[in-house]
Amino acid sequence: MQNDLIQKYNVPGPRYTSYPTVPYWDLDTFTQNKWIDSLQKSFIESNKKEGISLYIHLPFCESLCTFCACNKRITKQHNVELPYIQALIKEWKLYLSILPDKPIIREIHLGGGTPSFFSPKNLHYLLNTILSSSIIHPNKEFSFEGHPNNTSQEHLQTLYDLGFRRVSFGVQDYDTEVQKAIHRFQPLENVKKVTEWARNIGYESISHDLVFGLPFQNLSKVLNTIEITKQLLPDRIAFYSYAHVPWVKGVGQRGFKDEDLPSGEEKRELYRKGKEKLEEMGYFEIGMDHFSLKTDSLYQSMMDKNIHRNFMGYTSSSTQVMIGLGVSSISDSWYTFAQNVKTLEEYYDKINNQELPVFKGHILNEEDLSIRKHILNLMCLLETHWDAEDLIHHHPDIFERLQEFEHDKLISLTSNSIKVNEKGRPYIRNICMAFDLRMMRKLPQTQLFSMTV
Repeated sequence: MQNDLIQKYNVPGPRYTSYPTVPYWDLDTFTQNKWIDSLQKSFIESNKKEGISLYIHLPFCESLCTFCACNKRITKQHNVELPYIQALIKEWKLYLSILPDKPIIREIHLGGGTPSFFSPKNLHYLLNTILSSSIIHPNKEFSFEGHPNNTSQEHLQTLYDLGFRRVSFGVQDYDTEVQKAIHRFQPLENVKKVTEWARNIGYESISHDLVFGLPFQNLSKVLNTIEITKQLLPDRIAFYSYAHVPWVKGVGQRGFKDEDLPSGEEKRELYRKGKEKLEEMGYFEIGMDHFSLKTDSLYQSMMDKNIHRNFMGYTSSSTQVMIGLGVSSISDSWYTFAQNVKTLEEYYDKINNQELPVFKGHILNEEDLSIRKHILNLMCLLETHWDAEDLIHHHPDIFERLQEFEHDKLISLTSNSIKVNEKGRPYIRNICMAFDLRMMRKLPQTQLFSMTV
């Protein structure tokens, strides 16, 4: 029966870090001026109440990980750091000139690429410039992604002194055959070292990223990686499915053959057994692909039902405004999405001409906002409900699609609510797709998304 469900629901589908998803953005109605108007409106509504979030994309890596679909630039030349930092500061100043008041910063997340590619000195220069021009929210949540091989004690201390209390380290898998296939080498001693440094400095939440579905993985390898992780007991674990999207990133994801990947049934078994092992270790599943100890803020936010999900992933606080700085970053005013240009050359050109580097986006209509709310609820709380005024009542086709999940005992469905059952958790992306009106109206002719299982 389980294999039948996997075969039925293992289809291409979005991960829903946004709704509408990027391939379904309406680019014709978007303009940069409309983005600015929307940002100013949302900022006025929310800044004094909850502050804003910043995502800063730091794209450089010293070597290519062949499983990675992120926007990155591979180089060992560290003279690229300062020009990029200076461009980020110019972009931030452009936003300061647009915002009607001094921003209150609630969240910062440094992603990449490899944020720890940058020297502590340059990161301090960037962040100190941003923070000194802002008000820092008393309940701030600052986080960054660190590579175990190049995150130094100085990196950790510098960022801690600037208010960072959460760090995530990419582990993926400890097996040497898997590491060779994905060109990502980091021995246990490096992960152990940076984890202990962070803990001793005072970081409150340390996360390890583990990936299942990688080439040459099998059950014993995944369980062994989790058993090794038990020695360090990070506060959070992102245990997520490898997204095989070679049509997006080309040769970067062709470092191995398709037949080297676990099948859908094998991959789901890796998740199921891995989840059991994590729960035995005291971790609780949060939303989709995330686990945390009871002592972590993510667990408490789930219990309080104020957990949030955005382009930075799951967070324990939410803001209406998120500004993305850097090449390819996506900003969100709740009413509008805006994405920066994707190449460094275009980014520098825009910044040097004193232009926001935004090149596309989407203005959410009333229907989008309603559907976005429900998908966000499902992704975060595994349930959602609606009243008589909700637009969902005008779309009986949504109910028809949901009834199939109810038939398979994946959800509990009423006339005004849906709750994902334990059996349905692995299929949360599929369940959200039932609400995705834009995709249902225009089914993709080519593969846009990774497989859901």
